[in-house]
Amino acid sequence: EVQLVESGGGVVQAGGSLRLSCAASGVTSDDYTIGWFRQAPGKEREGVSCIRPSSGMTNYADSVKGRFTISRDNAKSTVYLQMNSLKPEDTAVYRCKVRVSVFDFWGQGTQVTVSS
Repeated sequence: EVQLVESGGGVVQAGGSLRLSCAASGVTSDDYTIGWFRQAPGKEREGVSCIRPSSGMTNYADSVKGRFTISRDNAKSTVYLQMNSLKPEDTAVYRCKVRVSVFDFWGQGTQVTVSS
């Protein structure tokens, strides 16, 4: 069974930084995609960033490009989302997702709150 353990959420002031972590276990395939999504109250869930650990290929939403950086530690099966220059509009529940073949697995989510 694929399990995701997330950490790093919290409350910061605008302009501050946070680093989210997503540790994956139980992924039997070496070809998968892992990404971060977020959802604020009353808004649709939004893809933030994703990475293919096997190749290092990354993708970012325009709203976070230049401020957020996704990276991975393959040995630890962990993906990070470094969030800098945070804005109040970044406030949301952030959730990690792993895609293996046709299956998606979601983490529990971690709250990020950015105060103005």
